[in-house]
Amino acid sequence: MCIRDRDEPDELGPHSFATVCILAGMAHILLGVTGSIAAFKACHLASDWTKAGHKVRVIETVAAEQFVTPLTFASLTHTQTRTAMFPNVTAAAIQGDVTSNPTVPASINHIADAAWADALVIAPASADIIARIAAGLADDTLTSTILAYPGSVKVLCPAMNVRMFENPATQRNLRMCKELGWTIVEPGSGNLACGDTGKGRMEEPAVIEQAVDELLGETTQVPGQNSPASNANNTSNANTADNTGDTVDNANSTGNHSRPLHGLHVLVTAGPTQEPLDPVRFLTNHSTGKMGYGFAHEAAALGATVTLISGPVSLPEPAEPNITTIHVTTARQMFEAVQQAYETADIIVMTAAVGDFRVSEVAGEKIKKAGRSSIQIELVANPDILAWVGTHKRTDGSQVLCGFAMETQNLIENAAKKLADKHCDMLVANNLRDAGAGFGTDTNVVTVLTPACGDTSTDQAPQQPNVEKWRKMGKTDLARQLLLRLASLRATA
Repeated sequence: MCIRDRDEPDELGPHSFATVCILAGMAHILLGVTGSIAAFKACHLASDWTKAGHKVRVIETVAAEQFVTPLTFASLTHTQTRTAMFPNVTAAAIQGDVTSNPTVPASINHIADAAWADALVIAPASADIIARIAAGLADDTLTSTILAYPGSVKVLCPAMNVRMFENPATQRNLRMCKELGWTIVEPGSGNLACGDTGKGRMEEPAVIEQAVDELLGETTQVPGQNSPASNANNTSNANTADNTGDTVDNANSTGNHSRPLHGLHVLVTAGPTQEPLDPVRFLTNHSTGKMGYGFAHEAAALGATVTLISGPVSLPEPAEPNITTIHVTTARQMFEAVQQAYETADIIVMTAAVGDFRVSEVAGEKIKKAGRSSIQIELVANPDILAWVGTHKRTDGSQVLCGFAMETQNLIENAAKKLADKHCDMLVANNLRDAGAGFGTDTNVVTVLTPACGDTSTDQAPQQPNVEKWRKMGKTDLARQLLLRLASLRATA
């Protein structure tokens, strides 16, 4: 989110202050949540927008309440969640559509909310809600609010089974929604909650936030004073379904909805390091660089400028024009390259398996066995690159650091210590012995740790970090999901 100074000069003109308000994170966002397992991603949206300075109101369908409680959204947005149009509990009737308190003038929330909002986002958008929008139905709080909304910023984020998404009826309804001025943030492809594989997974919050940011930036509405402006831009720059139900080619899109890392610099380290013993032999590890190269390719595809610092690997040289590859061999060479590149990086991903030690003195000639049964070699510590970056990264939150940890035991304990000691914003840990993880595989099974909320810079024991165990997935898919999460962690104030 772009946050700007509110103290702008009066010379800005009659509409400029409205633009500044929206760009400064002061927009009014109405978030509709429908019944889908992807409703948990709506929590991230509500939280991110609120933290960025937007005012957020959430409307849940009855089905959505089965996945995420209204209290959760109310806690995240500090605003009462809208639910049923006619709530059964009169004492708490303010969460419904009509205020029941006889001492307060009647307020019809679906009309008031529609007039209040600068942006209307439905995430997740089920097949049912898409069909009802296309048909113009208004049989509950959410659809009534949608029908009353006069603004131009309207975003649908589909989430459903692949066969439901590909059904001709759903594709027809999406085309109708597009004609009605809705921006469609296309779902991603992959493993779905039902066990099927295909297109239907709701896009990640960072992508949705980027799309809404861009659409808000195209308006000059004063928050709470929207108008039914032209919707031409709502659909031309988005991932939308064409007349055959296919997706518009991202490469041909003029917008950045499919390139949420556009304008960011991503620094990635990859592969092993090699520490020479003599001109012939060296110390190294089993890293192949697949994870790091996956990060580089995905970051480039998402629009970032990428610096890839690679140890010796057997992988093809990245061909993308927005990837600069720097080849190194030893840990000290990698350290020097990181020192040169880290300062301008917005996201730093340290996947490289850096050797902890090197020999104190490299032999000038090949070490001969010469009948000896053993030799003694003195090892000295290499620079701790991750720790160095952790203590030198920007302090305003605009630079995020992700470390990796390969463990064979006590995964969570060791990873949590590394997260804290290295001052990482995210630590991705895996167990060498887990099936589908480890060196040389095309998949990975990871546990993602992020620091707990709140100040831990006291003499007291640090709070336990947030721990998420992710399912097994391909390394490129994993890289993409982690990059989007890292982008959402960045502060842009």
